[in-house]
Amino acid sequence: MIRVFLVDDHRLFLSGVRSELEGLVEVVGTATEVDDAIASISAAAPDVVLLDVHMPGGGGAAVIAGVAPTHPEVKFLALSVSDAAEDVIAVIRAGARGYVTKTISPDDLADAVRRVHDGDAVFSPRLAGFVLDAFADAGPPSAAPDPELDQLTARERDVLRLIARGYTYKEIARRLEISVKTVESHVSAVLRKLQLSTRHELTRWAGERGIA
Repeated sequence: MIRVFLVDDHRLFLSGVRSELEGLVEVVGTATEVDDAIASISAAAPDVVLLDVHMPGGGGAAVIAGVAPTHPEVKFLALSVSDAAEDVIAVIRAGARGYVTKTISPDDLADAVRRVHDGDAVFSPRLAGFVLDAFADAGPPSAAPDPELDQLTARERDVLRLIARGYTYKEIARRLEISVKTVESHVSAVLRKLQLSTRHELTRWAGERGIA
């Protein structure tokens, strides 16, 4: 079971998250202050840290800055009530692998933790656009041909981009006005053409090429 550390300065919320995640992940510790979080995370060495963005003492970004240099294996997922672009961008620049809002369901939150643990970047759909816009300049400097990408049809590329942005199959079907079954067929075709096995591998493949 994935070992998770929780950081939030609201004790009641912290207790609620711990209760909701019980049985889905192993919660190895909690903290409500930045300095305590840094020391406790360093001692507990969790797989994933689920942390709030706004806290006294520098917030989630300060926690990441205090832990990441000595524990690069620890991954961070921001969980915040804020969906402001500046908050999303700041914590991602600090080193978080994802950002979800506190309206997320317990099952989806546990899934986000698993995906971050597996190396994926995870965002609530609306928030993904902020990150893509902010890091647009970090993409490939030229539009060199990509033989792998050229294998895909226009519709398969559409589905790939939405997968990379974190949309579910149902959301993709709604946006493209096609059935969920058709989305699944396109994803299967893309996986086959790119010689990948899972949606997580597909998301990583797209991220490495700046596709979204």
